[in-house]
Amino acid sequence: MSIYRLFFLLKKYYLLVFILFLPCIGHAQEINAEVSIDRSQLSSTSLNYLNDLPNKIEVYINEYNWIDAEFKEQERIGVNIQITLLSVDSDFNFEAQVIIQSRRPIYNTTQKTALFIFNDSNWEFNYRPNSTFIHDELQFDRLTSLLDFYMYTVLGYDFDSFQKLSGTPYFTQAQDIASLAQSASASGWSRSSNNRRNRVQLIHSLLSANYESFREAIYQYHRKGLDIFIDNPEKARQNVLDALEKIRESQRRTSTSLAFDTFFNAKYREIVSIFEDAAPSVRLEAYNLLSDIDQGHLGEYQKLQ
Repeated sequence: MSIYRLFFLLKKYYLLVFILFLPCIGHAQEINAEVSIDRSQLSSTSLNYLNDLPNKIEVYINEYNWIDAEFKEQERIGVNIQITLLSVDSDFNFEAQVIIQSRRPIYNTTQKTALFIFNDSNWEFNYRPNSTFIHDELQFDRLTSLLDFYMYTVLGYDFDSFQKLSGTPYFTQAQDIASLAQSASASGWSRSSNNRRNRVQLIHSLLSANYESFREAIYQYHRKGLDIFIDNPEKARQNVLDALEKIRESQRRTSTSLAFDTFFNAKYREIVSIFEDAAPSVRLEAYNLLSDIDQGHLGEYQKLQ
C-alpha cells in the first residue's frame, strides 16, 4: 500500500498538476463493489426488471468519486454487498436484508483482510421498473441513502486502518446521512428501535470519544500488526496484543458492544492464525486476553491454549 493515503491532500495537488499535462490518463475510483441479490423468498413472478439491479448498484457505487483522492487499481477497497429480498408489495416497496463486507490489502503480500462485516436486517426501499439512481446526499432516498451510508462507513474503517482516527470525516458523513433519514422518519434509522444493534447505533459508537481506543486499535492491528507480519512476526504479534489491550480499555468505558462484535466477527479466525504458531507463552497471553474481551468466539480461541 503506497503512503499517499496518509497524505492524500498533498497527493491531490501533484495529481492535479500531472493531469493538466496528461489529460488522457485514466484513473480508478476508491471502491470496487460486487453486488448479488437473492430474491428466492419472493413469490411474485413479475419482477424480471430486478435482473438489472445488481449492475445498477455496482455502477452507482464504483463510478462515483466518494472522496477527493486517487487510488491505484490494486488499492481500491473491495466491497461485497449481498442483498436478500424478503417481501414486496403492489407499490414496489421492498423489505430486505443486506450484508456489507469490505477488505483491504495486507502490505507486502498479495492477501487481503476482512475489515468490516455487517448484517443489516432492516432495510426498506422502493424500486420501480426503470428507476434511476442519483447521488444527492442532501435528499434522503430509502435505497441510495443506505448505500451512501455504508460506503462512507467502509471508507472510515479503511482510513482508520492506515492512520489513527483518519476515518472520522467519513464516519461523520455517514452520521449526517443517518440524521437526514431520522428527519424523514425513515424506518430502520432509529437508535431507539427494538433492535439496538443497528446501523445508527454503530455509527454513533464509532464517533463517540469512548471508542477512540478501539479505533486506534484498528490502526494498531492492521498497520503495526498485519502489515509487518511477513518481515517481523514476533513484533507484529506484540503489536496485535497491544491492539487487543486497547480494545479492552475501550470496552471498559462503554456498555454497548456492537462495534466490538463487528470487529471480532470479521477477525476472530484471523487472530487465531496470527498466534497459532507463536511461542506457548504468547499463545496463552493471547488466549487470556481474547477470552476476556470476546467470549462469543471462545471456542475458536481455545485452539491457542
